[in-house]
Amino acid sequence: MKGAIVLGLIFMLLMAASLYLFYRGLNKGANERIMARLAVDQPVAATTKPGADRIERAFLRAGLGKPTERLPLAMTVWGLSMLVGYLVYDGFGLALGILLPVILLRFYVSFRYQRRVSRMIEQLPQLLDHTVRSLKSGRTLGDAVLNSIDAAVYPLNEAMSRIKRNVQLGVTLPDAVQDFAELYERDEFRLFALGLRVNHRYGGNASELLENLIRVIREREQGARQLRALTGETRMTAVVLALLPLGMVAYFLIVNPAYLLHMWADDSGQKMLMVAFAMQTLGCLVLWRMLRSI
Repeated sequence: MKGAIVLGLIFMLLMAASLYLFYRGLNKGANERIMARLAVDQPVAATTKPGADRIERAFLRAGLGKPTERLPLAMTVWGLSMLVGYLVYDGFGLALGILLPVILLRFYVSFRYQRRVSRMIEQLPQLLDHTVRSLKSGRTLGDAVLNSIDAAVYPLNEAMSRIKRNVQLGVTLPDAVQDFAELYERDEFRLFALGLRVNHRYGGNASELLENLIRVIREREQGARQLRALTGETRMTAVVLALLPLGMVAYFLIVNPAYLLHMWADDSGQKMLMVAFAMQTLGCLVLWRMLRSI
């Protein structure tokens, strides 16, 4: 019985992963074609390595440093969660102890990355405006960008210290900004890198280029705010649909806890609760992806 439950959970996780990869594949083709046309005759960026390098990249983008710095604490918490889960609910608790901390960590890292990169995008026009004023005062483009990085505030100055470090190691400024843009995977940073690369190769008025980029970023931000305002009702409906079953469970536990405990003591009741838990988890994942798409 316990083996069947574990296999069922594994099946649900694999099914969710396959649906996610299918959805991602449908929406990735157009973006890749556009970026491929823009990157003609440009150096090919280094591909992301799987495994430990991918995890380190995710932690770096979220501003959490290297994952190895907190590895002993993380392994201790993970081991305790598996032990507590096994002691409370045997095999099912062990499966929860293995999967739940990993899922929560994944969501936390993603949340930190989204919040951090949003603040960086808000601060980018100020950095570009400082760069334009430095250019008009007679500085070169490289000096203007590096001076603007020093004048920026957290978290943009901390993230862009990667650019300054690479330039000090001998990397050209366009390549250093391109590396930064590929790390954070945002169109605003890619446009910044593309503008510097075009100016570096063909020349032109750098201050005018950066002013146009500032206008584009602010227009995109204004459009995103309008979209959030227009879709506020939809997003609130999704949040209510996700929290309503959890609220009902909490209500039953407070008002009549014997009701759910009686279901858990019965074999068919356990199956119903596990199926409900799996469907709730899958529904929350689907709603989360829908919210991210708008």
